[in-house]
Amino acid sequence: MNKKIVPFWEEAYREYEAIAFSNEPNATITEFEKKINTQSKVLDAGCGEGQNSIYLAQKGHYVDAFDLSEYGIEKLKYRCELSNTQVNAFVADLTTYQFEQYYDMIVCFGALHFVNKNAWKRFIINAKEYTNIGGIHIIQIFTDAVPAPEDIAPFAVGLAKDEEIKELYTDWDVLQFKSYVFEDEHPNFPKHLHASNKIVARKMR
Repeated sequence: MNKKIVPFWEEAYREYEAIAFSNEPNATITEFEKKINTQSKVLDAGCGEGQNSIYLAQKGHYVDAFDLSEYGIEKLKYRCELSNTQVNAFVADLTTYQFEQYYDMIVCFGALHFVNKNAWKRFIINAKEYTNIGGIHIIQIFTDAVPAPEDIAPFAVGLAKDEEIKELYTDWDVLQFKSYVFEDEHPNFPKHLHASNKIVARKMR
């Protein structure tokens, strides 16, 4: 029987002193968070260990955050306790997630490419519907402009084509779009490249 492959971030989520990705929120979130009102309703989809969720909650927003990883959610709750931060964190599957309320901001970093393309497109379409007028999406997804490195290749089943994510926001005001390649390094794995798209868009009507 083949041994089940466990992604590196799952191992890091189990260790409360380890950092899977970063302690700091993504710079795009810190830049565009200012464009929504304090106490806005925010959804962090695929939140992982929660650095973005915690930052947004500490800025005064009401944050719902979900991830498929039970260990990731447990770690996020632990970090919230340490920092006295309120985040409504729960386990959910992005491919079957059912929206129950409207949001002023929806963020998703490093998650969409781990589900098939039809699933992540369906999620974005639903997320757009459940976004208030004037609300903002900040979405990041890996593309196939460079091959997925070996440590994530078995899981990266939904890599986008370059600018494919942008096609889903032609009816919104695109505040920022970036297509880029960056160098990364994970525990026990050499430096490697990721190709990525990042979009910030606002619902105008």
